[in-house]
This record gives sequence, structure tokens and C-alpha cells, in this order.
Amino acid sequence: MQTLHHPFDTVYTPVTRKPALFTRFITWCRQQEEHRFGWLAAILTIHGCVLAPLTLFMIFLNGTNIIFIALAIGAMAMSLISNLAAMPTRITIPVFFLSVLIDLVVIIISLALYFMA
Repeated sequence: MQTLHHPFDTVYTPVTRKPALFTRFITWCRQQEEHRFGWLAAILTIHGCVLAPLTLFMIFLNGTNIIFIALAIGAMAMSLISNLAAMPTRITIPVFFLSVLIDLVVIIISLALYFMA
């Protein structure tokens, strides 16, 4: 009689999965806790000296739309309040990136409206 030949390996090897992108990002944010004051300084400087004036300039270039002004001030306030409340970096860094995203969307929409008019 002929023996059966199994074409697959009978040894179990578990498949290791990579964590999701968001999980890796939050883990990285937690590792940045020792650089908390550097992040605070960078966030306040970038937002207060670069992004907020640039966003408001683009809004005023298009005309003063109160919704865009409220979004720009709200984005700055989100970043400022989370830093001044001494939140951990796992909160302040994602809030900063969200506020930058809001500012960039407002800038892009303002520029689009400016060039369409």
C-alpha cells in the first residue's frame, strides 16, 4: 500500500500581524512623552506664528467668511487648550495634527473660492 503524502506542513506557526496604522501612531505619541515640552513649544510656535496668520490671511484674501474664521480660531484653540491643560502627548500630538488638517482645508477652500471668483 502506498502511504499518504501531505503537501502541507503540520507544524503550527502563528501569523504575526502588524498593528494598525492608528495604533502605531498612538504608540509613537506615547513614546514622545519625554519630549513633551519640545512638542509644546513647537506646536505653539507653528500654530501661533505660522498657521493661524497664514490661514487668516487666506480667509481675508477671499473675503471675511465668518465660518472660516471660526474654524481657524477653533483649530488654534484646540491646540492651545490641549497644551495648556498639560495633556499627555498621546492627546496633544493628534489634536495638533487635526488642527493642522482643519487649517489646511480652510486654506485650500479659501484659495479655491478666490480663484473661482
